[in-house]
Amino acid sequence: MTLLDAVEIETGRSPQFAVVWMHGLGADGHDFEPIVPEIDLPEGLTVRFVFPHAPMRAVTINGGAVMRAWYDVTGLGGVRREDEEGVRQSQRDIEALIEREKKRGLSADRIVLAGFSQGGAMALQTGLRHPERLAGLLVLSSFLPLADKVAAEASPANRDVPIFMAHGTHDPLIPLSRGHESRDRLLALGYQIAWHEYRMPHSVCAEEIADLSAWLGGALESR
Repeated sequence: MTLLDAVEIETGRSPQFAVVWMHGLGADGHDFEPIVPEIDLPEGLTVRFVFPHAPMRAVTINGGAVMRAWYDVTGLGGVRREDEEGVRQSQRDIEALIEREKKRGLSADRIVLAGFSQGGAMALQTGLRHPERLAGLLVLSSFLPLADKVAAEASPANRDVPIFMAHGTHDPLIPLSRGHESRDRLLALGYQIAWHEYRMPHSVCAEEIADLSAWLGGALESR
């Protein structure tokens, strides 16, 4: 399998952990590159941030325009639907990135999957099914994809994985109600969710970065 191209930033020599961070629809791996210096991690923790570029594909809901996307999105009666085949192919692509980190010397429990919007959906899709325990899942302004398949497909290894979920109260693209629905479905399945809401649209804010920094530092230190 050909690995996805990615932007990589290391916070120090010989990284002890990796964060594989997926961007949103139409963006690319550079989108969250500027967040790295803003993340305040405990002194001594060295992290490799991997920001992969999603493949270029036509996106139905955007008039068939070709852009970077983890999967196609269709809309019927105002309801957005993710393309299952595309979701599962991107899951395999992200799994390949996890395997590369393992070949670099990191065990799975030192790897966090993160993402914004469509990228956050892929962090959940991949992380909940990964056969080895991960360090955590960081999910921003997103939702649970293929939600009706999770109960049957979830890996026992990640039943207790720490999950940080955050959402804007004024998000016009992925409504807060969809975030709540995803959170509640995961809670009903027994997952532990650190849930946060912020007065913002489909974006990221300073308060959110402070909260995810604290959560990420705790998740990594616990490994």
